[in-house]
Amino acid sequence: MDLLNAIRDAWERRPFYGYRRITKELRASGLKVNRKRVQRLMGSGGIRAIYPGPNTSQGDKRHAIHPYLLRDMPIERVNQVWMVDITYLRAPGGFMYLVALIDVYSRYVVSWSLSNTLDTAFCMDALKRALLNGKPDIINSDQGCQFTSDEWVHYLQEQGIQISMTGKGRCNDNIYIERFWRSFKYEEFYLNEYKSLSALRNAIYDYIEFYNQQRWHQALDYKTPASVYFEQESKESKVCEQENNQAIFY
Repeated sequence: MDLLNAIRDAWERRPFYGYRRITKELRASGLKVNRKRVQRLMGSGGIRAIYPGPNTSQGDKRHAIHPYLLRDMPIERVNQVWMVDITYLRAPGGFMYLVALIDVYSRYVVSWSLSNTLDTAFCMDALKRALLNGKPDIINSDQGCQFTSDEWVHYLQEQGIQISMTGKGRCNDNIYIERFWRSFKYEEFYLNEYKSLSALRNAIYDYIEFYNQQRWHQALDYKTPASVYFEQESKESKVCEQENNQAIFY
């Protein structure tokens, strides 16, 4: 039991460690143990490394790929660029898929949607609700079939939104949404168990509210994403109003 507790402590510090790395960790702390015993105890204790699950970014060769538009582009205002991505979540009964759109300048999560399938419909739902907050100049995504589908592409073109796509294997091209996934998983998802899909959905809602409204961001000079997003939106609205008033006056 003492060894199992030590294994669990090591795993909780580094949940991405498998039995080989945990064995190294235990040996470094002075315990004499072999990896077969660690592997057996991890199995009996239900402890396993967090590892990549289903591929959420499978492309469709029949769909057109769009160029990456953000290289060397300065991001200077809200609604200039949004990023969208899908991540998987292990849930009761199987995997669930979470899509979110984030404003790059403010890090504000403008919309999200949860589904048990990887169809385009739940991405479209998130997109249409996001556009109730504002309209970006560009939306950047990976080359997944949801984002190269005719439905997604035609809708963005109808809205006058430019389409940007990351290069294959270039996860840094979509870095801001990837950082959000990391924050969500390490600050919420990996720390809790969800006994139902409604509990998972409520936890996602609560975390995104916290992330947008309360979580201080060093990159934002310790402001919250919501304060930056809506502060600049308000400034831009006032500028437009002043310009309209001047036009009417003249």
